[in-house]
Amino acid sequence: MEAYAIHKNALIKPRLARMTMDLVRGKDVETARGILEVTNTKASRLILKVLNSAVANAVNNNGANETDLVISECYINPGPVYKRIKFASRGNVDRHDKRSSHITVKVSDAKGVK
Repeated sequence: MEAYAIHKNALIKPRLARMTMDLVRGKDVETARGILEVTNTKASRLILKVLNSAVANAVNNNGANETDLVISECYINPGPVYKRIKFASRGNVDRHDKRSSHITVKVSDAKGVK
């Protein structure tokens, strides 16, 4: 059985968050938690919250055993881009894009992953 959690509109750039997500893709939950707790990035803190939520969904809603769970699928999609202005030299105005992300983590039993 599979459970998932999504964090929408996370204020982090997708390219930065994907580097941390690549560290835990395909690992079991305990190993992934250990990696994310040791990694000192904003992305690791956000991904850890989403992972814990996905595990809680699997345990509470589907009755899964927490020790058997594996990250079956995880990805980060771009969210809305907030456009702000930044004053530049000689009276010019530059655009400053504040990018956001949608973080998705799916966990399933080890027998469900191929």
